[in-house]
Amino acid sequence: MDNRAIGVFDSGVGGLTVLREIIKAVPDESTIYFGDTERVPYGPRDLGEVKKFVFKITKFLYDKDVKLIVIACNTSTAAAFNDLKKHYDIPIIGVIEPGARTAVCNTRNKKVGVIATKGTVESNAYQEEIEKIDPDIKTFSVPAPLLVDFVEKSILEGRRLNRAIYGYLKPLFEADIDVLILGCTHFPLIEKQILACSGNGIRVISSAVETAKDVKKMLKERGLSAGKGKKPQRIFYETGISSNFFEVGKMFLGEEIREVIRTKLDI
Repeated sequence: MDNRAIGVFDSGVGGLTVLREIIKAVPDESTIYFGDTERVPYGPRDLGEVKKFVFKITKFLYDKDVKLIVIACNTSTAAAFNDLKKHYDIPIIGVIEPGARTAVCNTRNKKVGVIATKGTVESNAYQEEIEKIDPDIKTFSVPAPLLVDFVEKSILEGRRLNRAIYGYLKPLFEADIDVLILGCTHFPLIEKQILACSGNGIRVISSAVETAKDVKKMLKERGLSAGKGKKPQRIFYETGISSNFFEVGKMFLGEEIREVIRTKLDI
């Protein structure tokens, strides 16, 4: 039994979709969430720069004595996951491997599509992860920055959104994919719209859901699960001074956020 918190971080509020799934999967676990809202978004940034941010955030959470860290951001996972695992002595889970693994298990024609940020697509992280499991699978990736903008502005339905989704998905349809990975933690909030544009023949995979499954499994395997009966703590940190964490956070997490502690990263 281990009642220490799980650390979860993202460039902003998008990772709250991952936190939401973690809370569903392991409701007794306390959590500390860190959103780097001062530097959001990470997607267009150089991955070397993102890696510096990620190491600072990871140290912040490590110093809070968390028992496990979840990188709830695809770009951050692509930039620093492997190096973080070498540097720290606690379990670290990223969002790319769980989604890639599930895609491999579900594709029938060995053609997988990914929509993500520019940084995640250019890193080839999903393609490399999928090829490790099955080198015969072809991965087709498309950057979809407008979808992030729509979600950030709380535009979760409507013709403009649907046109943007279809525009990004069209080349993937033409590639004959049968599995689509939502390679950005913002995208589960528009999953219904993406499903509607995808048609019945394509399986849509949320990395948030698959990551939460991995968290539950790892806690059990390593004997890190919290005891039952004690009310879990939910602590939130952010770096920005003028973000709309409370308003957007409720949309992402599905419940009220009562307090957000502002902090700084010494970059």
